[in-house]
Amino acid sequence: MVASASASTAPRGERLFAELAASAQEVREAQSLRYRVFGEEMGARLKGDAGLDRDAFDDYCQHLLVRDAQSGLVVGCTRLLSDTQAARLGRFYSEGEFELGSITRLKGRLLEVGRTCIAPEFRQGSAIAVLWSGLAGYITLHGFDYLFGCASVPLGDQDLQAAAIMNRLRRQAMSTEDLRVTPRAPLLTAHEDILDAPLPALLRAYVRLGARACGEPCRDPDFGVADVLMLLNVDELNPSYSRHFLERMTDR
Repeated sequence: MVASASASTAPRGERLFAELAASAQEVREAQSLRYRVFGEEMGARLKGDAGLDRDAFDDYCQHLLVRDAQSGLVVGCTRLLSDTQAARLGRFYSEGEFELGSITRLKGRLLEVGRTCIAPEFRQGSAIAVLWSGLAGYITLHGFDYLFGCASVPLGDQDLQAAAIMNRLRRQAMSTEDLRVTPRAPLLTAHEDILDAPLPALLRAYVRLGARACGEPCRDPDFGVADVLMLLNVDELNPSYSRHFLERMTDR
């Protein structure tokens, strides 16, 4: 099944536009892109049918797509798991990697974002901005108070690259202590005396929105990465980015 929920999506006036998957076939388009990025490009060990990245969470999620109007292809996607749907399923995806008590106890509506990816040939353009634009409209329409999800970083030898990226996050974008989560599989190393490393593109986008890292990352051996739990209080959304995203929604 495809989890049902209404949402405002961007009119199809530009080359790239955002929309919610409205059929099982459109969900499969997202799963196919995820397989291409996570399975073929990153070498992750994935579940699901050949050529698809599929798991038990997909049927409970809305799938936000970025589509190329010229080719009709899905070139970006993310999946959205609301607090209501997580209750039906029994947990959020992130609970497999973190003890999430500090997040699930928050007062207000929660939306978990996951499996976000952009096709390689569209990573230097506006695809990620179009995706965030659609996400901003969805959050506004449904009245969510908090957005959270795992942002992946490369591990590197003995997890040193992940540790270096965390050094940058500690200086730029850490949450307060009361919002920290505990990883179920911590990094092999937690050197804080090594040089900072640049933030990967998706993680950098989260930080620019105003999101904060809720503690140390969790190793994900299936994907060969470390996941950092990022949390955005919608009331603290970076004003310049908020205006930009909402303007994109209304200008199209």
